Amino acid sequence: MFLGRAAALWPAESAVRDREKAWSYGHLDAASRAVEQRLDALGIRPGDRVLARIGSVCEFLALLYGTWRHGATFVPISPAMKGYHLKSVLADSEPALIVTTRAEATSADGVPWPQDATVFTVDDFDFTPAESSAGPARPVPADRLALLIYTSGSTSAPKAVACPHAPVAFAARAIQARLGYRQDDVVLTAVPLSFDYGLYQALLCALTGAELLLSDADEHARLLGYARDRGATVVPLVPSLGELLVRLTARDQRPTAIRLFTNTGAALNAPLIAQLRDRFPGARVAPMFGTTECKRMTILEPDGDLAKPGSCGPALPGTEILILDDDGRPLPAHEIGEIAVRGPHVMAGYWRAPEPTALRFRPGPDGRITLHTGDYGWLDRDGHLYFQGRRDDLFKRRGTRMSAIEIEAAALDVEGIREAALLVPEAGRDMVLFTVGEPTAEQVLAKLAERLEAAKVPDVCHVLPALPLTPNGKTDRKRLKAMLEESEDAG
Repeated sequence: MFLGRAAALWPAESAVRDREKAWSYGHLDAASRAVEQRLDALGIRPGDRVLARIGSVCEFLALLYGTWRHGATFVPISPAMKGYHLKSVLADSEPALIVTTRAEATSADGVPWPQDATVFTVDDFDFTPAESSAGPARPVPADRLALLIYTSGSTSAPKAVACPHAPVAFAARAIQARLGYRQDDVVLTAVPLSFDYGLYQALLCALTGAELLLSDADEHARLLGYARDRGATVVPLVPSLGELLVRLTARDQRPTAIRLFTNTGAALNAPLIAQLRDRFPGARVAPMFGTTECKRMTILEPDGDLAKPGSCGPALPGTEILILDDDGRPLPAHEIGEIAVRGPHVMAGYWRAPEPTALRFRPGPDGRITLHTGDYGWLDRDGHLYFQGRRDDLFKRRGTRMSAIEIEAAALDVEGIREAALLVPEAGRDMVLFTVGEPTAEQVLAKLAERLEAAKVPDVCHVLPALPLTPNGKTDRKRLKAMLEESEDAG
């Protein structure tokens, strides 16, 4: 998918670079053919699962494209996934081949690899193709599964979104049509490649001949210098990475070549966006919204938030966004309801999970599948989406309807607050606010009382050194709940 064309057009141009090496598009194409040959030799069948747990290195892309050339299904797994969730992923995906690191050659986080799977370490895998392997890739049916992308499992066991080749390819082309990556771009990807936000950067680069610049989480302290030294021009962000880059500029204020920040996964708040513009002159910001179940729904034009604050942008070309009431009926502009989406980028449901699939992927009267996201928001009259949170983020307190996002945004408006997260009321517990910054808990609550109605001001605020994060860089609310329970037990 896309690599063969890129190798033909730009064989000598850099395709991917990690901290140790760089591969051209020609080299990457050859390495992917070596993977295809090895899968053939191992007896891997089209449709079998190839699981990779190797981090952000050039070899990841060779495994991705080689698996696709062969017709097998690629299963990227974060090295940060703990054994508790990894056990269920292995049982669910039943991989025929596992490629991992030397440190995890026999097991990962205490979980032994399945006996019926072939296991290679990435250091022992041969990425050199036979001379006879040159030629076009074998055709792969558009409806064959390209990817199983496992959700984080923050509230339950991870489940896999089944991603066929056709919607993956459509999504990548539609995103590129909106963002406009260029051949001279260097795309710094510090979000994990096991996260679809990171993985799709490889596809966007192959579509345009850009270079993918890889960095892992344990290298974040050197991220700004790496971006500058390697001429990064595009940086996909989640909030934690944005905060990190802003902090790093306090020590090193030399200019960079960054022209564009993109954002999805969790929204950048307005103060952080302002800081990015201030610290990286000339860089523009493009907010986006999506879910793994359809990859991307909306993209706002770069710096479009200046005219439409809070907007995630309009629907991708060739797709449709709907706002639905509790009975599934479309709502007019400016009314909050469930966000639903239709289009060629809607994936095939959840792997081996018919009941969750039927709940979220529902056929309409015309037979077209509508993805019911479980997220809530509203559309303006121009078709721009405004995200309001998950169903569980919307709640009533003291007779007033409110959202966690609204309260977090008000907290972030307080001078000195860098991060904020709200736990909504549940199981007899009132809402609790967590902040990161200089103001004390009492000062935060007093400032919130100046910004919000009394019912929307929490009674409790905890100031932390940093918010806990999931491997994908999102706020780990499950860990926040555990911390709260631990403090209550200790008290």
